[in-house]
Amino acid sequence: MKSYFLSDQNLSAFVEGLMSKYPVIAPVAKRSRFVFDKLVDVSELRLDYDTTILPPKKVFFPAKQDLIHFNKDGFTSAIDPQEQVLLGAHPHDIKGIAMSDIFYSDREYDNNYMANRKATIIIGSSVQNHYKHAFFGTMNADRGLTGHDAFMTKIEGGYAVDAVTEKGESLVALGAFEDATEAQVAAATEVNRKAEEDCPEKLNGTAAEIREKVRNSFDSPVWDEFAEKCFSCGSCNIVCCTCYCFDVQDEWNVDGASGSRFRLWDACLTTEFSEVTSPGGSENFREDRGERYRHRFMRKAAYLNEQLGGPACTGCGRCSGACTADIANPATVINKILEQ
Repeated sequence: MKSYFLSDQNLSAFVEGLMSKYPVIAPVAKRSRFVFDKLVDVSELRLDYDTTILPPKKVFFPAKQDLIHFNKDGFTSAIDPQEQVLLGAHPHDIKGIAMSDIFYSDREYDNNYMANRKATIIIGSSVQNHYKHAFFGTMNADRGLTGHDAFMTKIEGGYAVDAVTEKGESLVALGAFEDATEAQVAAATEVNRKAEEDCPEKLNGTAAEIREKVRNSFDSPVWDEFAEKCFSCGSCNIVCCTCYCFDVQDEWNVDGASGSRFRLWDACLTTEFSEVTSPGGSENFREDRGERYRHRFMRKAAYLNEQLGGPACTGCGRCSGACTADIANPATVINKILEQ
């Protein structure tokens, strides 16, 4: 890994260089919030954003994604990855992408996700403004950053830029980069340390403590206490950067002989998620709201914790902001479980 410095004055030229070669997906303002979207003009770029409405997983795993196209003669794959750049992902979102890489390649290799993933250059950026619900400083803070190609840290006068991979190194030719000084590298380290320290929300346990406590809380009254207010809307699932469940459907064209198979994001908090067809009707094996609410935390904090070595949560806080009932905050819920 090599470290460079890019001045504030040269940032726009660098991004324009990226845009001349690739579609660039980056944080842009949308009314009072921010979203990851394709840059049309460099002036849209907002590296000072606090969080985005949806996580960058949508770049690799769209909310609706065609899988195959079919007709009476057979079917063809709909996989069509396009080289692109994801610019401005915060460290905790990069960790979320790394977790998703495991989910989609470890036990079952997901060609659609991995094709988009391999076609994307990831340039991360430091947190300049905290989202009010963020707790990434105490959630998986010891999990190193992996899977990205470069990382930009805002320091005085510009950005300290780490080129992590060969792809990241190749981007240096697109801008007026200088070798970073020891002082600039040290300043970047301190910026990222301080960003974790200054998170507005805190988690009060280690990965192992969380795993054990949540595992042993199956019969805790806490789940029903919070679930009593749950609308079963699934918003917490939809905005989560590590939720990866989907539903597969077929869509027929009017000719009745051709169509597409596609997948859609799904949400385990909704009533219909756990509904299955059975002889003579249907069954729902997680019909109670408390059971669904508990399952979300069991899966994130215990089951996947065992697989990953840490909770399947990055502390981004999006679920807290999306929940109209104000019961989705993992820091609040897990801390309460830890106190038992």
